[in-house]
Amino acid sequence: QVQLQESGGDSVQAGGSLRLSCTASGSISSVNCMGWFRHTPGKQREGVAAIGTAGGSAWYADSVKGRFTISLDNARNTLSLQMNNLTPEDTSTYYCGADRGLCRADIIRGTVAYTSLGQGTRVTVSS
Repeated sequence: QVQLQESGGDSVQAGGSLRLSCTASGSISSVNCMGWFRHTPGKQREGVAAIGTAGGSAWYADSVKGRFTISLDNARNTLSLQMNNLTPEDTSTYYCGADRGLCRADIIRGTVAYTSLGQGTRVTVSS
């Protein structure tokens, strides 16, 4: 089992920035893929960004490409999401996910849930 705890959500003005963090504990050595997704009631879950724990390139949703940056600090077991130039459309609850498998398209895009999920952190962007 992997436990995930997100932090960093807040309310900001459009154009602002936030940095989300996700601290992992438990059976971390079993994790091969970590990522962020967001979910707003009434809308489909949307994968935002993902990265393999062994390194390699990150994946980003088209809606955040060029504005968000995902990073993984293996030494501190922390996954981060730097979000710049935020828009009201980014308003949502953001969740951290970890999976034992590789970063499959259906998982990182949000179609299939990660093996482990955090409780979520709320991001509100006002115009």
